[in-house]
Amino acid sequence: MYKILKNPTLPKGYKINGIACGFKKVKKDLAILVSDTLCNSAGTYTTNKVKAAPVIWDKKQTDNKEKTKAIIINSGNANACTSFQGEKDNEEIAKEVSNNLNCNKENVLVCSTGVIGVPLKMDVYKKGIKTIIPSINSSDNNLLNFSKAIITTDKSLKIITIKTEIDNKEITITGVAKGSGMIHPNMATMLSFIFTDANIENQALQNLLGNTIEDTYNMISVDGDTSTNDTVLAIANGAANNKEINQDSEDFNKFKEAFVFVNTYLAKEIVKDGEGASKFIEVITNGAKTKKDAKILAKSVINSSLVKCAFFGSDANWGRILCAMGYSGADFNVDKVSISFESSKGKITVVENGVPIKFSEEIAKKILLEKMIKVHINLEDANEQALAWGCDLSYKYIEINGDYRS
Repeated sequence: MYKILKNPTLPKGYKINGIACGFKKVKKDLAILVSDTLCNSAGTYTTNKVKAAPVIWDKKQTDNKEKTKAIIINSGNANACTSFQGEKDNEEIAKEVSNNLNCNKENVLVCSTGVIGVPLKMDVYKKGIKTIIPSINSSDNNLLNFSKAIITTDKSLKIITIKTEIDNKEITITGVAKGSGMIHPNMATMLSFIFTDANIENQALQNLLGNTIEDTYNMISVDGDTSTNDTVLAIANGAANNKEINQDSEDFNKFKEAFVFVNTYLAKEIVKDGEGASKFIEVITNGAKTKKDAKILAKSVINSSLVKCAFFGSDANWGRILCAMGYSGADFNVDKVSISFESSKGKITVVENGVPIKFSEEIAKKILLEKMIKVHINLEDANEQALAWGCDLSYKYIEINGDYRS
């Protein structure tokens, strides 16, 4: 079991902060997390063939199982599509941070988010590094500053801390994420950082992160765009002094349960904060032949622009859902499909065994006007299930992205 803290806090052995250094006009835009000791680290990255310079750098370090001392993040500039100069600048950032922390540049992970195709202002970045490192501490206020510094169009901060007990030691896991647009299955324009004081073996952490991604960040969608900068990093410094957790240890499943909860929470919070979103939608597919089919169907429905628009209009347009299922490529029997809508105002079935049934448009509208909506898709083919999360597509989304660079 684990306990969710009302007020997020840092695990043992970490210092943190976020400041305004000049990438944005006013708001905080540079964040750093530093561990007292070197950490085991794991990473999962964008599937986009166009990868930002920091993604290339971080993937190299985690693939090589390099230890991590610090993660530095800037917002306001993605350092993507900046060619060899972007990679050179990214390495220079890691080197500058390492010089200030007395570690190797390979011990520094770098993340960027913001406008694509604009070179970094390295004079601003280096000045920011010299300012932020002396300011780091372990205060909860600095954790909030960190979260504020990594966001772009986000309306809310996404932070969670949970505690559990392993080997008679208190283990803390904290997660911080950003993201609200360019959110698509196979992660999103999102950055997520999970840091813990647990002592967990490096390969076990990497395997756990990779498997967790599949049922969390890879099951969300806002607008169908996959970013150049998507990154999820998990680091563990062992400061809790528990016996090392590996995949064969008795405590692995206990840690896994807490770890998965943190990432599920952050994934849902990203969707709830989708650009211009007014509704949170959960799609539940039940009775699929395989887990793969269940996931494909749920993701196809949640990513459909027509489905998103129907939810924005509170329109019980089940035909768009069935259409999205049909082109998904998943194997299912159309004649067995049932579809229902549910919210705090009730539940209504609109299709049963592949046949549309008479329903009250008035009641359906009342249900779909709510902010939290569930779509139940029952297939009756077998026993596999999947969940996907998304939001509606509104006029506000177009407004936000129509003048993003201005």
